Order: sequence, then C-alpha cells, then structure tokens
Amino acid sequence: MKSLKLKHLALALLLSGSPLFIQSAFAQLHLEIEKAPEHAPQIAIVPFNNDNTIFPIVNSDLNRSGRFSSTTSNLPATPNSPSQMNVSVWKNAGIPYVVMGQTTQLPDGNFQIRYQLFDTDKQQWLLNEQITAPANRLRQAAHLISDAIYQALTGIQGDFSGRIAYVLRNQKNPAERYTLQIADTDGAEPKTILTSPEPILSPAWTPDAKKIAYVSFETKRPAIYLQDLATGQRQLLTSFKGLNGAPSFSPDGQNMLFTASMDGNPEVYQLNLNNKQVTRLTRDNAIDTEARYTPDGKAFIFTSDRGGSAQIYRYNFADNAIKRITFNGAFNARGSISADGKKLALVHRPSGNSYKVALMDLSSGIFSILTPTSLDESPSFSPNGQMVVYATREGNRGLLSVMSVDGRFRMNLPSEDGEVREPAWAPK
Repeated sequence: MKSLKLKHLALALLLSGSPLFIQSAFAQLHLEIEKAPEHAPQIAIVPFNNDNTIFPIVNSDLNRSGRFSSTTSNLPATPNSPSQMNVSVWKNAGIPYVVMGQTTQLPDGNFQIRYQLFDTDKQQWLLNEQITAPANRLRQAAHLISDAIYQALTGIQGDFSGRIAYVLRNQKNPAERYTLQIADTDGAEPKTILTSPEPILSPAWTPDAKKIAYVSFETKRPAIYLQDLATGQRQLLTSFKGLNGAPSFSPDGQNMLFTASMDGNPEVYQLNLNNKQVTRLTRDNAIDTEARYTPDGKAFIFTSDRGGSAQIYRYNFADNAIKRITFNGAFNARGSISADGKKLALVHRPSGNSYKVALMDLSSGIFSILTPTSLDESPSFSPNGQMVVYATREGNRGLLSVMSVDGRFRMNLPSEDGEVREPAWAPK
C-alpha cells in the first residue's frame, strides 16, 4: 500500500488555524464543461460511506482533469471497504480504476477520511490513505484526495487544491464595480479580497501564495499594492508618476518586476522588496511591459513593440542581453512561463481582430494555437503545467476558461454577477 508525503502536508493544511482574511463572498463561479476528453480511462468513484460532500467533489475534480472519465453512477458494485473489493466484477465492466472511501466523525468534531484507489488490471491498491479535517475544511480535503489520486495515476502533482485569483467587473453596483476575488480551481468558495469603484488590474501571487500584488486606481491613478491574505494588511509598493503596472515576483520573493513610465516611456523596472531600491532594466523608445521572471530567476520575458509589432523578448540578468523569442505572427503578448520552464503561453493574433491563447515549446520553438475562442487574454499556467486558465468572451459574457495544454479538455467559469477577467493561478 502506497503512502504519499502529500498526506502529511494535508494534515498541516487542513488543521491550520490561519484562515484567509476575507470580506463577504460574491456569487460562485459556475462550472460548465465545454469539451470532455474522448477515450479517457474510466474511474469509478464509489460513494463514500457516511459522506455526501467529499466523493462528488472528487468525481468532479477527476472529470475536469482532462485525463480521466469519472463517474459515480451505474456502478456494477458499491464496496465500502477494501475487504469488499471483487476484482472480477470491475474487470468484466471494463473499469480500470476504482476509488472508495469511508468517513468517520471523531469525538472532537473533526472528520477522519480514509480513501483507497484500486487498479483492476494490476490487481493492486495504489493508495490507501487517511487524512483528518474539521467540518469546515471538507471541501479542501476532497481536493487533496483528488490531488493524491491524480499523482498516483499520472506521476504528476495534482492542482485541484489550488486557487485562482481574478477580477470581477460588475457594472450594476458602482460602489463595488471592481472586485478582486480568490476561488477554488472549480470556481467554488469565492472570497473577496478587495472591492473598489475604480479598476483593479493584474493580480500577481507571491511565490509562497500568502500575498497578492495588484494594480489599483483607487486614487484615480495607477499604483501597485501588496496585500497579506491572512491579515488583510496591505502596503503601497509603487506609485510613481505615470504608469505603474504588471507586477511579477522573483522565484525567491525578494524582488518584483513592474512596468513604469516615470522616465517618460513605459519600461521594465525591478523593485528590491527589502531595501525598496528601484532599478531600470530596459531602455528603448518602444513600449516594454508585461515582464515575468523565468522559473530559475536568471532571466525574464517581456512584451515589446521595439521590432514594429508586439512580440515577446527575453532579458538575461547575467549579461543584460535581450533576445526576441517569438516570430510567428504579427502580434504576441502577455507571456506566461510554465513552472518547469519548458512552455510559454501567450496571447496570439493569427489574423484580423482574433486573439487566441497559443503555446510555444521554448526548446524547439514549436508553436500551436490552443483555444477555440477569439477574444482571449491573460493566460496563466496551473502549477503542474497541465492546464491554462485565461479570460475570454463568449457572446455577451466575460468569463474564465480552463483548458488542458493538449487541447483535449475545456471548461468555462462564468459569473452571473458580471464579467470575470485577469486570472492568476496560485503557485503551490
């Protein structure tokens, strides 16, 4: 029986006593499956014993992974413990994987959850784990179980227990026209971080996912703030004359890249978060913006029109050398690099006024359009690099969409309360 280190992390997370500092929650984002993978391996999720909360979330998570077809209905059997597993029943049904679980409320009010994953072809248990969670953390427990199952079957860390930050724009409420929110990766449990009648832009997570930087126009001019999610305390990071925008944190959390026009032209600057020293990094008559560190911190990418049209460039800190890295098409911008440093997601205009999310393999230069929609922006990789969240428009709706990097799966996350923009997936 396999034991994962994830179990110990789960216990620490679920029983921690430092909840997010939040205001009232807004309406939940709705999950709409737009494209499901064909011929995906089937997983049976047997309803957990004494539970109506955890197994439906696990089922939904695995379905939206893009890797599996998960179901809780029309099962050939409903075992509640490993001793009840009849391998032949599942093999005859052609179901290669079975998940079951048992939930018990402890005397202290917490819940103990055991769960198992069985491989019917290998006829062995891949997981037989246990976690403990308070009643108000059962949703998080379910996501952690999904993470463990995903990792056991793919060898890749799951991202279901992560969070996505986004900006909700609601024209019906002038006092709270813009809202910075955080939700689970399935759009559930939204929490409000900031509301303002003025625009909020470019949320960016610190590497430890404990703080968020954003651009706020609350003083009628753009400024970058950093907010602690546990305490709600925030600090003003930059408020130079002109533009202050596009914050991005170094992997070690010691520095922040941002765009400013304090010297007259939009350029990329770096702020040392310890001594507050600002260093100008780019010097060109063109517009340089949307800088993002590479995962190793040795370079950053940015968007510039120095070549006559918006393209993505790379700046190396060692020698201050700048190199253009996109050449496909007349417009490429808003780059985001996967955590392994292998893939680049970007906004690409193939023709006319169509803007799509594209992927580029940074070693081979192979370029492919990912999204079927035509007004896409702000791509952000999941921590494991298997999904991309982006903002798009479908009809009159401004919504978030999540798509697997192989293009096999896509889901939408719209809100009834307005347009959803500027997504940023939290790091692990």
